[in-house]
Amino acid sequence: MNVIEVTDLRKHYGSRQAVDGVSFGVEEGEIFGILGPNGAGKTTTVESIAGLRTPDSGTISVLGLDPRRDRERLRTLVGVQLQESELPERITVREAVELFASFYAEPADPRELIGDLGLDDQRGAAYKNLSGGQKQRLSIALALVGRPKIAILDELSTGLDPQARRETWQLIESIRDRGVTILLVTHLMEEAERLADRVAVFGAGRVIALDTPSGIVSMVDPEQRLRFRPSVPIEDRLLTDLPEVRSVQRAGQTLVVTGTGNLIGAVTATLARHEVIANDLRIEQASLDDAYLALTGNRPARFAKELS
Repeated sequence: MNVIEVTDLRKHYGSRQAVDGVSFGVEEGEIFGILGPNGAGKTTTVESIAGLRTPDSGTISVLGLDPRRDRERLRTLVGVQLQESELPERITVREAVELFASFYAEPADPRELIGDLGLDDQRGAAYKNLSGGQKQRLSIALALVGRPKIAILDELSTGLDPQARRETWQLIESIRDRGVTILLVTHLMEEAERLADRVAVFGAGRVIALDTPSGIVSMVDPEQRLRFRPSVPIEDRLLTDLPEVRSVQRAGQTLVVTGTGNLIGAVTATLARHEVIANDLRIEQASLDDAYLALTGNRPARFAKELS
């Protein structure tokens, strides 16, 4: 069941077409990622879904409601964390969460929510004294305090160090586990690969690819590469006869096997039948970062043939 439906969305600013016929659906309970370079239409699309911007044409349905016409009803059902969110410098964590809780008829318990988001030790801390990761956690708390069914999170990892970023990712996964559908806007490929069930790649105001992260990768480079040292010498034909294998190359004692499908399963099963151990086995394939660069025009040379 789709809880968000966007159909042929269009928006222009003067002579610039910011969003040009965008359509996609977000299923209940999933983390849906939106990727794209600056100016690709991501923010305009998300703000239209949140009811903060009026599109020129097209339709948006959020939980069966229109974001503009039913904005008051959706306010209690959709939590929003925007990239540029700021709070007064002197407001404390407790004060901020209690203030936002007062906007809702049946909010989450502020004390419990603060604890769940790992901010117990910062309850009395002023906003200006929080670290980047703590500010992000507070921002997420404010988006969740109304017990929303959908959370829209825009660039939530911007400016965080690696440790804080991973803690934030664990937090997002725990929010999804509570049954909250998440619309995640990000420019971090690792974040999308880790969190998103499906990803829409934006380019020039349009959705240019929509699939799972692995599906996006396979669009531009379906091949995988296995690199290992066999425990005993083997003939190439042992592996090239497998339908999953396209080629076998040698680099000294190391074999590099290229292919598609369940390549690792086919190769390791064959080796096991012949009592061969694959030492130092490594799996190499394109990443979502590679696919994103290829799809948005900054394509690595190895993708040029597939996309031409």
